[in-house]
Formats: sequence, C-alpha cells, structure tokens
Amino acid sequence: MSSPGKTGAVSSSARRLSRTKSKKKHFVHQKVEVFWASDPILTVFMWGINHTYLPLQINDLFQVPMPVMLLPDDFKANIKMKVNNHLFNKENLPGHFKFKEYCPLVFRNLRERFGVEHQDYLVSLTRSPPAKDDKSQEAGLVLTSYDRTLIVKQISSEEVEDMHNILSEYHQHIVTCHGSTLLPQFLGLYRVTVDNEDTYLLVMRNMFSHRLTIHRKYDLKGSLVSREASDKEKVKELPTFKDVDFRNKMQRVYISEEEKGKLFDKLNRDVEFLVHLKIMDYSLLLGIHDIGKAEQEEGEEIKDSLSEEEDSENDLSLTAVGSFGTSPEGIAGYMSSYKPLGPGEFDPYVDVYAIQSTVGAPHREVYFMGLINILSQYDTKKKATHAAKTVKHGAGAEISTVNPEQYGKRFREFIVNIFA
Repeated sequence: MSSPGKTGAVSSSARRLSRTKSKKKHFVHQKVEVFWASDPILTVFMWGINHTYLPLQINDLFQVPMPVMLLPDDFKANIKMKVNNHLFNKENLPGHFKFKEYCPLVFRNLRERFGVEHQDYLVSLTRSPPAKDDKSQEAGLVLTSYDRTLIVKQISSEEVEDMHNILSEYHQHIVTCHGSTLLPQFLGLYRVTVDNEDTYLLVMRNMFSHRLTIHRKYDLKGSLVSREASDKEKVKELPTFKDVDFRNKMQRVYISEEEKGKLFDKLNRDVEFLVHLKIMDYSLLLGIHDIGKAEQEEGEEIKDSLSEEEDSENDLSLTAVGSFGTSPEGIAGYMSSYKPLGPGEFDPYVDVYAIQSTVGAPHREVYFMGLINILSQYDTKKKATHAAKTVKHGAGAEISTVNPEQYGKRFREFIVNIFA
C-alpha cells in the first residue's frame, strides 16, 4: 500500500524512537495490511498507527535496544503527521487530515511492562476496524479491537490534559508494582483531526475476556445513593447493575484465600495511589462468566450446527461432524479442534483481570475485576457537587461525591465485603 504525501513534525524524544545503527542495511519489511473503516476517523486512526509503528518494526528487525531510562521530555513528547493530498485514495481517506501520537516512548514502555507485544498491538488495531462495544461501562464512545483484546475509548481534551498530569506518576506506579495492578492498562493516546475537528482516542487493555461471554456485570462505587440500575438499563441484554442491585441480589464473589490476598494487595496499593493523586469517583468493574451457562450455550450451538448441516444435506442419517463423527468422542474432538479453550478456560497472559472461582463455590464462575474511570480529580466542581448532595441527603449519607480520602476508605471497605 503506497503512502500519501505527508509532512511531519517529530519531537526530539520521538526521534529517539527511530534511531538505528549508522551502518546501512538492506532488508525486506513485511507490512501489516490495513483494512479501511467506513468511518474516516477510524480510517485515519488505523493509518496513523500503522505509519508511526514503522520505525519500531525497523528497530526490532535491527535489534536496536530502546532507551533504558525515560527522560522528563518523553512525557511531553509527541509524533505529528499532516496529510494534504486530495487525490490519494480519496474513496477511503479524507483529502486532509492530521494524526498525533502522545508520549510514544512512555506508552511503548508501558506496553512492554504490561506484556503487550508491539506486533500484536499493531495487528489488533489495524487488521480490521475497531467496532462499537455496547457492553462497555466506560462513559462515551467505546470501541473494541477486532480480536477483542483492546479497548479504544474516545475522551475529551480535558481528559487528555488529566492524562498528561498523572502520566509520570502512573508510569512510576506501574514500574513499582511490576505491572501487577487493577488500574486500567493505558497503552496509547492519540489525536485524529478530520475536517478541522479533533478526536482524542485512548487505547487500553480490555478488562473483560476476549473470548469468554460475560453473563452479569456490575459497576461498584461503595455508595448506595442513586446507585441502582434504571428500569431502562435493566431490560438490556447485558445490563450494568450497581451497588444497590448487588446487595439486593445477594451477589457474592467466591475466590480462594490466596487469590483474595493477591487481589487485596493490588486494591490497597492502587487506591492509595489514587488517593495520593486526589482522584475519586472511580468504580470496580465486575464481570461474571457463568461456566455452567456457557456449557449449555455451547451445547446448543453444536446442536444447531448439526441441524443446519443435516438440513443442508437433506439427510436424516447424518454420519459426521467434519471428519470426527457424531459420537460423544467425535463431538468432543470437533469442539476441541474448533475452540481450543472451553467454557471457563482462559489464558492468564491475555485475560489478566480474570480470576477463577474457588473449588466448592456455589457456582462455577470466572470473575473479571478492574478499576475504571480514574481520571476524575477532586476539583472545585466535585466539591460543589459534594456540598449539594450533603444538603439533600444529609451528612451521614453514603453519597458518591466525597473527598478522595473518604472515597478511598469507603470504597475499599465495600469491595472487601463483596467476597464470601
């Protein structure tokens, strides 16, 4: 795929990204094919990801080590690309657009610490357009990569500023905890400009599984005031329930004592970090995969596929599922060849937020737990909201808008008590 004419402004830190050995080398570069999206913003986003990653791929090929230590300027750096070409691929790309990647070295370092391979990241975002994620609890437009491993969230310019304000300390926190955290795993931050309108996109790891179905979902803040799903929400295919619903349903989380200890260590460390930064209004996102229900659903899918094959052949004496046969062993072989991981099985290196229910739990489940919405600092607006809610509900009410210390203490107490 040829490239449009472009002009670019690259910061000094970003130039470090593309530094290679001085000796000239000849190589063959295999480029990932980019499928164009119907939305011009997504098309430019995919184009930009593909083009800013070219230096990384060259560096990886030459095995040139990246800088070991990040510098203060790296947290202010960016890569910019501007395209002015009315004639190039005009049926897919806009005639004029701009693409900007924020802090490229910082986010590459974060991806490495989170165990996200550069090539996997590139393929996830450019092989096929991200699709709207109706199941996400994040506010605003949320997209999921085609392989469901990454979330692309549209954020405001104010949130971009908030991200820059916390990025250095966030990075240090991730270094200190060796990437073991319940916080969102921030992997990239970008700006796409089409028709002189800016769109800001934040890329994160998907907290839910890329393959296991979520059957129940909760957004928990530790507050009981106005914390119940609306009637409109409850009729959705996968409603997002809240704190009051959690209590009313007598929901509990059943994990082993060892897993509980690890989780509480992460929770305490992460909440202390958020309190230190005066961040509040975050939630615990809890998704529950019901293994028994998943087995039933998979059995129905196999049965339906057998019926469709039987109908297509117009033969009531169907004798095979592919080359495996219709015996229980044959169907099991078919299922294992078609889907290597069964209901409730997950890859802990991909589904890093997943925890299996403990042996002897009332239900066989897999839980996905992580902290979301961590870009809300306790500013003047939050203080005014707290004052108004206190007047309305009383000083002792468990309102969601309190100061960060109170919020963190109450949040931890509530979360600890959701476990059996």
